[in-house]
Amino acid sequence: MKRIAALVLLAILCMTAPAAYARRENRRIGENAREAKRAQKQYQKYSKKQAKRQRKQMKQYQKAQKRAARHRH
Repeated sequence: MKRIAALVLLAILCMTAPAAYARRENRRIGENAREAKRAQKQYQKYSKKQAKRQRKQMKQYQKAQKRAARHRH
């Protein structure tokens, strides 16, 4: 009797596991979309920061070039 109950329980678990897995997968799709948006926003923020640093370095370089040109004459 215990064996039959164990087999029935095992059969029920085997049948419900794929459905539960599919629901988890659907939830992950939404989470992935949120994560992708968050990652994109962070990348844009990082890109802007890098561009600002590059502009600042370029200005410093140009300023140094102007100073060097003045001192050469």
